[in-house]
Amino acid sequence: GTGLLFYLGVRAAGFNLTVVPESLPHVWWKIPVLIASAVQNAVLEEVIVVGYLLRRLGQTGWSPMAALVASAVLRGSYHLYQGIGGLLGNMAMGVVFVLLYRRWGRVGPLVAAHSLIDIVAFVGYALLAGKVGWLPTA
Repeated sequence: GTGLLFYLGVRAAGFNLTVVPESLPHVWWKIPVLIASAVQNAVLEEVIVVGYLLRRLGQTGWSPMAALVASAVLRGSYHLYQGIGGLLGNMAMGVVFVLLYRRWGRVGPLVAAHSLIDIVAFVGYALLAGKVGWLPTA
């Protein structure tokens, strides 16, 4: 919910692009595919950008703060297609997720949280686009 509010706020301020999280046809398998896509994104991002990257940067001598910044900037940079709001919002998420990873030492909870965030975004958009005025469409 926080991500959606942030997105709508920065979009209204003119800093974000209109993002269409899905454009599948109206078929019976639409929702399962969106859920699978959300889980795939979460697994890839958290395992690579948090688990793998932090471990490797630590092994090469990077300080914990430098590794945190590198992970957050990488996460934000590949969300630049969303605009500056996507960059900043995902960098903030990256900082929080790195801190949680360091506390728990596991990517599983991050994958679960990220999956839920993306499932709400993807499926919510599929169900609400064109039906509510506050949700931008392409």
